[in-house]
Amino acid sequence: MTREKTGERTGADDRFRVGRRRFVGTVAATGAAIGMGGLASADTGSEFPPAGITEWGDPVTLGNGEVKTFTTSTPSGSPKQYGLFIERDALEGLPSAEALANSGDDEYTDKYGPNGQSLIIHYKWSQEFFLPFPKTDSTPFTFLGLHWNPGGHPPEGVWTVPHFDIHFHMLPTDTVDAITGPAAPAYDLPARYIPTGYARGPVVDERVITDMGEHMVDPTVPEMNGGTFTNTLIWGAYDPDGDGTAELTFVEPMITRAFLRGHSGTDRRKIAQPETYAKSGRYPTAYAVRDVPEQDAIAVSIENFSEFQGDS
Repeated sequence: MTREKTGERTGADDRFRVGRRRFVGTVAATGAAIGMGGLASADTGSEFPPAGITEWGDPVTLGNGEVKTFTTSTPSGSPKQYGLFIERDALEGLPSAEALANSGDDEYTDKYGPNGQSLIIHYKWSQEFFLPFPKTDSTPFTFLGLHWNPGGHPPEGVWTVPHFDIHFHMLPTDTVDAITGPAAPAYDLPARYIPTGYARGPVVDERVITDMGEHMVDPTVPEMNGGTFTNTLIWGAYDPDGDGTAELTFVEPMITRAFLRGHSGTDRRKIAQPETYAKSGRYPTAYAVRDVPEQDAIAVSIENFSEFQGDS
């Protein structure tokens, strides 16, 4: 599989047009502002993402629209947000599980490409993308793994509704690409690395998932207690260097298509933290789902970064 993307670079004014289907193959930066909202004053109509301090990844095709990554930093270089910008048109015309299963050789074949890849994840068909972030120097975050799950995924009756898995990864793409599963962990996960209130999966032989790693969930979320699944945060772990000890490696908002279709305003939630991280660095303490009405879009971001002293 080739990971070298090809395409045509376009100007800042037309890089995210509704209906645009050309794929641009390199990460680009722009200070162009799109949408309304913002972290400090997200609910008062200020510009989001902020002009001048936002950099953009290149768009890929999803459904009838496009999505792309972005990062926002303060003028001094401190991180404000890492995010995914989703045109509302991208929530329509999405492939069904049957379409993904029968897509053939000419579409949904490359997770690094403009249309993603069709594959079975969690025993269900998924459309997968690996999307780089345009700037990663100031935090551990490296790229975004996006999955459209038309039939959801197990546990049955909990997450088996159409939804998106949005993985903010802290490992290189090559490392994540090499993860296979479902499998039992071949490592220890110290309790001090498990976020407060989170638990490891009950089926040990299925904890490690292809192209992701191990998943942990807060067992008090509504869908785990007879309620409805809408918007849940997953923490992930893996042993990237094979030394037998795992560490936190991704944070994942898992959001239903129905929630995104009906969302307005800003829904900001805390990210549970571990006692300590394996590595010192700046980590997010909140994530948000924002309506961006003037661009007919939604932004999902991790934010409120704080400095944490880790074990190394």
